[in-house]
Amino acid sequence: MFALVDGNNFYVSCERVFRPNLQHTPVVVLSNNDGCAIARSNEAKALDIKMGAPWFQIQHLSESHGLVALSANFALYGDMSDRMMSIAAGLGPTQEIYSIDESFIGLDGVRGNLARRARIIRSRILQWTGLPCGIGIGATKTLAKLANYIAKTAERKPGSYPQEYAQVCDLSSISLEERQYLLGLTEIGEVWGVGRRYAAQLKEYGMHTALDLSRMDPAVVRSRWSVVLERTVRELQGTACIQIEDIAPDKKEIACTRSFGHPVTQRSDLQEAISEFTSRACEKLRRQNSHANQVLCFIRTSPFRKEKQYSRSICIRLPRPCADTKIITQSAIQGLNLIYKSGYKYAKAGVMLIDLQPADTTQLNLDIGLTDDLCAEDRTPESRVDQSRLMQTMDAVNLRYGKSTLLLASAGLGGVNRSWSMKQERRTPQYTTRWQDIPIARA
Repeated sequence: MFALVDGNNFYVSCERVFRPNLQHTPVVVLSNNDGCAIARSNEAKALDIKMGAPWFQIQHLSESHGLVALSANFALYGDMSDRMMSIAAGLGPTQEIYSIDESFIGLDGVRGNLARRARIIRSRILQWTGLPCGIGIGATKTLAKLANYIAKTAERKPGSYPQEYAQVCDLSSISLEERQYLLGLTEIGEVWGVGRRYAAQLKEYGMHTALDLSRMDPAVVRSRWSVVLERTVRELQGTACIQIEDIAPDKKEIACTRSFGHPVTQRSDLQEAISEFTSRACEKLRRQNSHANQVLCFIRTSPFRKEKQYSRSICIRLPRPCADTKIITQSAIQGLNLIYKSGYKYAKAGVMLIDLQPADTTQLNLDIGLTDDLCAEDRTPESRVDQSRLMQTMDAVNLRYGKSTLLLASAGLGGVNRSWSMKQERRTPQYTTRWQDIPIARA
């Protein structure tokens, strides 16, 4: 038995906790550089604002309908997520944090009325954090995800589903006829694991609802589509194929990419950006105790500007697998120097650490036959010194005092008039993670 706890319009809800005047007001949270909407309140959805809508296309609604747009405040959202997840963990013995606003809870061994228990946890989350959420319960993770969709939709759109399923929906406690009725009301594209391509193909095949999909023969689904879709069908039929992951699997690639707040033309500015992006990626690499074998670096202009275009990437093989920020950054900058061309207005850059392996996997470095021009040579004695303790110290300082407190010299002076820094003109204070931004209550 599984439950899915999912925050409602999570980014917007986090903002409303500290700005109650935004309640019942159309609100959107914008992506990096205030580019497009990545979160919408119910009131904003009622204005037919689509996910990913560019800000310049919906900006007029701020005057005509009082739309409020805010820059993303990820430090706040991450901290509020931790608080919500810690409370949600009380619902059952095991937990898998699926995303910043979603958490699967294993309910095996939990006795009593599960829906009642879920409502208590939901009320506790709302009272202790101010964050509204929906909870779905089912015999499989796919059914729990579907139940959560029903719970949130029934609350947001009265008439779409019976109101008794609003906020909390337990598909495990109702009759087969009731469950089939709810699945029949749910469009097939809303089923977890059914993407746009599968949904279009299934509709051509005559399948339009979750109920239609649940009645398909898994063997036919496997032969005609894939094992993944077969697993979804079996989960809809009540056979658990996806278990709780107590520990998230290590990432196979780690990327850090950003769009710039303003066009960048100078190589020195790109070097600063690439250096900082590499440092961020290396922190994530060490956090999962992995080493990288290669680093990919890319730069590109904006395809939306009527200017001459340029886009190029390059992959640099490291002299040996490592998680050393200095060595990996040197390789990334080497790649930047090889692909950089002057005379272009660059809009985005990034790095990706690839070909990852566990840090405890040793490799014999013979240092023989390294003739590849794209291999950062490792011939200096100081480059062979174990820098793991230095890297751990940098990570500890940046964790305690904030990102970019300690930087490589090639990253420049953090936050000081960087031409490539993101635009976040509408960002609210970091209420829970920065001493200077803590709200003050006055009598």
